Amino acid sequence: MNSPNNPAQPAQTIQHKQNSRVWVAWLILFGGSGLLCFLMAFSITKGAAEISLQTVWDALFRFDKENTHHLIVLDLRLPRVIASALVGAAFAVSGAIMQGTTRNPMADSGLLGLNAGAGFALSLCFAFFPGMGYLQIILFSFLGAALGTVLVQGIASMRRGGATPMRLVLAGAAVSALLAALSQGIALYFHVAQDIMFWTVGGVAGSNWEQVQIMTPWILGALLAAIVLSRSVSLLSLGEDVAKGLGLNTIAVNVLCSLIVLILAGASVSVVGSVGFVGLMIPHLARYLVGVDYRWIIPSSAVLGAILMVLADLGARMLNPPFETPIGVLTALVGVPFFLYLSRKQRRAI
Repeated sequence: MNSPNNPAQPAQTIQHKQNSRVWVAWLILFGGSGLLCFLMAFSITKGAAEISLQTVWDALFRFDKENTHHLIVLDLRLPRVIASALVGAAFAVSGAIMQGTTRNPMADSGLLGLNAGAGFALSLCFAFFPGMGYLQIILFSFLGAALGTVLVQGIASMRRGGATPMRLVLAGAAVSALLAALSQGIALYFHVAQDIMFWTVGGVAGSNWEQVQIMTPWILGALLAAIVLSRSVSLLSLGEDVAKGLGLNTIAVNVLCSLIVLILAGASVSVVGSVGFVGLMIPHLARYLVGVDYRWIIPSSAVLGAILMVLADLGARMLNPPFETPIGVLTALVGVPFFLYLSRKQRRAI
């Protein structure tokens, strides 16, 4: 038997925990992916018109253009479900990267001004360039997200001590409120309020195949890049001094990670609008389940974020049929209490 003072015993315990976390990560990746596929198929069956799983299967593999249900599945519900899964993964991974690189547990694209900046850019598009294509709208969303990030970082860094987590959140709230007010003002003055209302409340009801085809390579490419950089994000989460000591080019990694976050957040907001708290909650859940290694946190966050958004979209259709509840409202119902809990926890840690 090992003695109480045997150093091999704690080492074995740590190794056992690491192995169990790896198994949990693999379970999330494979089991969660299977659950995601089932939820996507089930979500397609729900809506104003009830459609059976068998009809969904027939629509995918034995399509009949004369069948109304087949047209509903392929033209309306399938692109919507795919968009919700992609956007959920994008929001979750962007939040995970932001939390890892800034060492800020409250980092999220919605809380730090990215979503509001992208929404502000969308309002400019509708007001001044009404005929703009979806690809150009995505590019404007990137620029708007970058504007929101610069404003938040600049305001939070003005005081002595730099951009602390709480200052970033407060600056993000102020900038988000300002950009949201400007967006509403532009919408009212140029009479495009109805056009941008969908992006204001958040939802995937208007998603179509054109949007899915354009956003998919952007989001999948950014997700793949995030996985490639996951080891570097793990090193940055230990602190810049430690990362530099281990030979990491912190400037290059921070620039690349910022670009990935802008792509993920910008593409997502251009489709679903202002949906918050996904990037805040999911990385914390993934970190709790798989540990602190971002090589597991990032892919796990992608799967869990996709599941959350598909469930939120399903709930949006089932709560008050045939009307829809905005997805942003549903995520806020869960996200606000979590945010308050996290804020209180951070305050105690100061």
